Amino acid sequence: MRRRVREGDREAFALLYEQFARAVYNHGLRLTGDWSTAEEIMSETFLTAWRTRDRVQGDGGSLLPWLLGIATHKADNARRGVRRRQLFLARQPQPRVEEDFAPRTIGRIDDARYLRAVQAALGRLRRQEREVLALCVWSGLDYQQTAEALGIAVGTVRSRLSRARKKLAHLAEEDLEPPTARGEMTSAAAIAALPVREELT
Repeated sequence: MRRRVREGDREAFALLYEQFARAVYNHGLRLTGDWSTAEEIMSETFLTAWRTRDRVQGDGGSLLPWLLGIATHKADNARRGVRRRQLFLARQPQPRVEEDFAPRTIGRIDDARYLRAVQAALGRLRRQEREVLALCVWSGLDYQQTAEALGIAVGTVRSRLSRARKKLAHLAEEDLEPPTARGEMTSAAAIAALPVREELT
C-alpha cells in the first residue's frame, strides 16, 4: 500500500480514503468541536496527502499516523482561523437573536453536550497535550505511532500524555459532574480514565 500510494496509484489512494476517512474526520472533530470544520479538515488532509505522497516511506506499517499528523496541523490552522473570525465578529454590531424552533433529535443533543464537555476539558490543556491525548486516547494510536504522526520522540509523547492526564484528573477533582441520564460521565474524569494503547511489539 505504501509503495502504491507513493507512486500515485489512484486506486490505492481511494482505498486509503475509504479505510481512514472516518478516523481522520473523528480526529478533526475532537480537536475542533465543530462538524463542518471536521469535514474541511478531512478533505484538506487527503488533498495534502495526495500532494505530498512522495514523502511516504516505502516500508512501514499503517499510514494512519501519517494522515492524523497532517490532520492535526490542519486542525491547529482551523482553530487559529476561528479565533481570527471571532475577533472580527466581536467588532461587528450584534444581530437580533431569533429563537430556533427547528426540531432536534435527542441523540444529536446528547452528542453535542458531550462534545462541548470534552472541548471544555481539552481547552484547559496546552495544544501539544491536546494533540497527544486525541491521538493516543481517541484515535487509538500507540506511543510510537503518535510520535510518528507528530514528528516527536516517543518519550515526549509519554511525558505530554502523562501531564495531560494529571491535569484532567485535577480538573475532575475540582469540578466533578454527576452521570448523565444514560450513565455517562461528561467531566474531565471520563477523559482521563480512557485507556491508551501500548506500543506494538
